Amino acid sequence: MEYDLIIIGGGPGGYLAAERSGHAGLKVLLIEKRKIGGVCLNEGCIPSKTFLNSAKIYEYATHGEKYGVTSTEVNFDHKKVVTRKNKVVRTLTAGIKANLKAANVTIIEEVAIIEGKDGVNYIVNVNGEKFTAPRLIIASGSTAIIPSIKGMIEGIESGFVLTNREIFDLQEIPKQLVIVGGGVIGLEMAAYFNTVGSQVTVIEMLDHIAGENDRDVSTILKNVLEKKGVTFRLLAKVTETKSTSVMFESDGKVEEIECTKVLLSIGRKPATEALGLETICVELDRASIKTDSRCRTNIPNVYAVGDVNGVFMLAHVAYREAEVAVNNILGKKDIMRYGAIPSIIYTNPEVGAVGETEATAKLKGIDYKLVNIPMMYSGRYVAENEGGTDICKVLVDTKYNKIIGCHMIGSYSSEIIFSVAMMIEQELRIDDIKEFVFPHPTVGEVIREAIFKF
Repeated sequence: MEYDLIIIGGGPGGYLAAERSGHAGLKVLLIEKRKIGGVCLNEGCIPSKTFLNSAKIYEYATHGEKYGVTSTEVNFDHKKVVTRKNKVVRTLTAGIKANLKAANVTIIEEVAIIEGKDGVNYIVNVNGEKFTAPRLIIASGSTAIIPSIKGMIEGIESGFVLTNREIFDLQEIPKQLVIVGGGVIGLEMAAYFNTVGSQVTVIEMLDHIAGENDRDVSTILKNVLEKKGVTFRLLAKVTETKSTSVMFESDGKVEEIECTKVLLSIGRKPATEALGLETICVELDRASIKTDSRCRTNIPNVYAVGDVNGVFMLAHVAYREAEVAVNNILGKKDIMRYGAIPSIIYTNPEVGAVGETEATAKLKGIDYKLVNIPMMYSGRYVAENEGGTDICKVLVDTKYNKIIGCHMIGSYSSEIIFSVAMMIEQELRIDDIKEFVFPHPTVGEVIREAIFKF
């Protein structure tokens, strides 16, 4: 029952940390209370992308006339989409487990509770059995925030109110869907269900959607989704959920919307409860585990990676944090940098973002230059999009003439934005980037077009 490293949580941060440390020769125990792959693989990233891909194919099939393609009797089978989603998840889960087996990682799918420390070893209780190791990585992830709204808990219990955990197993398309929250999850699900036949209403407390994304980009996305049929109620606060409706307050008035289902997507919180962190005095910042640039907690040889540290709740951030933690465990100095983290909204069109927005640059007192050009600067974009209104914005620090941010909406943004993330990470100057050769014709050439505007 003695290990070199115990990892609590089998999501992206946990399973990659286990794989990396196992291959490095450590005896590793990975404990996951639900399913290997965590929220990302089972209830988030992968299921949502599977859904959205089917919706995109359906949208192209039913609106292809402007490209010279007309189809008749196009049908959408949501149950088959769910079945395929399950197959995709099984395939990826099997791959992860195979990688962990190859790294000689021991996997236990049970609840883990830290009981304290015995000399140099930390003690972890799993269903009555005790396991010890001199090192811990906490990668317990996050859970959906459930607000204290009248009727919300009852709605969840009855199946009227859904979270990301239940929405991907829904067997029928709801006739009317109310989505509480206009962030990434809410917008992606609004795009999917609107495309396949739901009457979708998004209720958002802020005066804009897409959270901290660039305001011009979020406005374009809102306009596109509205043209497709999504209704947005901004500056609105849900006050109650009933058995077949949602009550909300807007502009001092209380309104009611009848609906078939409600999707709750107002954000997530770190899953730090009932882990036994207090037994070893791990320091928290509210619900988040406090970490330094090496992903270390305040307790020696205890690390925290992924959503549980509350820095960036993104799977790709968890991957890198896992590598940083393992490298430091192995004696290789490594630090986590958060200045060039790309983020995506996988709607149609996609949104890609990295680095500073105009708002954050102003807040930090950064003197910057801005180029805002239409995606129509790309020949391939014009060839594949009729009447697109999408844009690409690039921010450059005037002092050093380096890119500090990029925000774009349009096809392939999810694949393009990484190139700018590398430019920011490497602190490349505009003159350096002008020497790069971009393939033609690609939508990514819009980055080159923007660069030559400076």
